[in-house]
Amino acid sequence: MTETKNNNGLKVIAGLLGVVLLGTIIYTVSLYQDKKKTTQALTQEKDLVVEDLNNLKSEYDKAILESNATNEELVAARDNIAKYIDSVESMKADIASLSRYRRQVSVLKAEREKLMKQVDSLTQSNTLLAMQRDSTFTELEKQTVFNDSLIVQNTQLADAVERGSALNLSTISVDAVRERNSGKLVSTSRARATDKFKVCFTIADNVIAEAGDREFFIEVLGPQGNVLGDSFTKTTEEGASITYSKGTNFYYENSSLDVCDYINKPADEFQKGNYMVNVYDNQLKLLGTSKFELK
Repeated sequence: MTETKNNNGLKVIAGLLGVVLLGTIIYTVSLYQDKKKTTQALTQEKDLVVEDLNNLKSEYDKAILESNATNEELVAARDNIAKYIDSVESMKADIASLSRYRRQVSVLKAEREKLMKQVDSLTQSNTLLAMQRDSTFTELEKQTVFNDSLIVQNTQLADAVERGSALNLSTISVDAVRERNSGKLVSTSRARATDKFKVCFTIADNVIAEAGDREFFIEVLGPQGNVLGDSFTKTTEEGASITYSKGTNFYYENSSLDVCDYINKPADEFQKGNYMVNVYDNQLKLLGTSKFELK
């Protein structure tokens, strides 16, 4: 009977130990599962922190690319976030560290909002400056076009005034004359009787021409095309040139003026044939031509 009691006691003890062991196993499994869940949660939280940091970095990258000029504050903030990403990825996840980095992410987001507002303000200022610059360039171009137009108009006006102020002849005539013993000059058409040519022309009135001393040039061409007289040469600043027989000086006062001058015969005599007389102004503009024949 004693042996039976001992056996029953052992069974009770064994049952209690089994219950304790089972409880220990259940508790251990529960702790493992809780730890596993905690580790997973910490890993997920860590991934979320890295994701937030990467999003912030991407926003800075975009803002830097869109900026017309390098913004040192944006670049520094972007590089700082990259360091945080490296730190979070390499750390062992725990609640304290993740809480600290989560708070830091909030700080970085607030800093990003501040910097982005500054960038937006700077962008708007740059846009306004660009618009003002373009407007200024447009006005300058308009002014340049207007000035060029004025220069053209003034040049055209100056040319018109110059042309309008030029003197012109209303008549020109040439008469072969011989001088009598009394000094009186009479017309002739015979070469051997001719002592000189009398060249006369009338200058038309011109109210815008400048009054003052003037000089015209008379060119007499003989039958062989040679220039009669002392044969002077006149050259303008533009390079135009003529050989003329005589220069005639007169004073012009804006009203019609008759001018006459004489071309003496050469050393021998005037030749028979056709003659041409040309009159030029000081700029060597041909003002009039007259032809005649000596027999």
